[in-house]
Amino acid sequence: MSLAETPGCPSPALGSNRVIPAAMEADPADQLKVRRFDDKDQSNVSLGCCGWILVILSYFFMIISFPLSIWLCMKIVKEYERAIIFRLGRILAGGAKGPGLFFVLPCTDSFVKVDMRTISFDIPPQEILTKDSVTVSVDGVVYYRVQNAILAVANITNADSATRLLAQTTLRNVLGTKNLSQILSDREEIAHNMQTTLDVATDEWGIKVERVEIKDVKLPVQLQRAMAAEAEASREARAKVIAAEGEMNASRALKEAAMVISESPAALQLRYLQTLTTIAAEKNSTIVFPLPMDLVQNIMGAGK
Repeated sequence: MSLAETPGCPSPALGSNRVIPAAMEADPADQLKVRRFDDKDQSNVSLGCCGWILVILSYFFMIISFPLSIWLCMKIVKEYERAIIFRLGRILAGGAKGPGLFFVLPCTDSFVKVDMRTISFDIPPQEILTKDSVTVSVDGVVYYRVQNAILAVANITNADSATRLLAQTTLRNVLGTKNLSQILSDREEIAHNMQTTLDVATDEWGIKVERVEIKDVKLPVQLQRAMAAEAEASREARAKVIAAEGEMNASRALKEAAMVISESPAALQLRYLQTLTTIAAEKNSTIVFPLPMDLVQNIMGAGK
């Protein structure tokens, strides 16, 4: 049997034929998940022989010191709280305790309270460089709650601080791929993308991100002036176009009116008299009223 065929002695010259342990072949993310605490495996945790001896001694001292020890053993958590009990450093089977009354052993047990209410915090203003190379300052607000108290205690040191830092980083990453116009107009879509990203990232921490909102987008002063000048020029251009269209429509209407009046000479006189009536209503001007020549000729002919 050659060296390459000897069990447990892989040859360096074999290269890709080397036997790799299954743990080394696993994906790093899968290895991380294996090391994470899973509340489904609590029943498999054993205290060991020494642990059970300490637990029995703790029960014994609690019994002989009754009823004084009962005040140390009884604990109360509120409706919105849960208690994670550690017995000799291991999470006690049965999950989180509460709300209400629960018991702990005075010497071997310790517990941590977890607030299950929705928590909100402001994301500090972040200086972000957009996709079109514009620097803006954006802040927001995040609403989250602890969905699994055991994971929030066992899988991360400080869930609240980690969620805050992750929210700031996610805000930078999401807005860094958007243009300025998209940031100003698509706030709801950006907030939804942030919520989805945060919810997936904090799932292993037992945290549920309920809502994310973009509060304010602050632009540099020079950029605000440039955008205001651009908007003003655009409005002036639209106003001139609208005024030109109005004059064109008025000219067409006057042309059609002139064609109608030209068909009847009396219509022109009636229009003339209507204009005089409109002017005379103000009573602050002198009106020179010209007479038609045909009417003057008729009057002179009648005098002769």
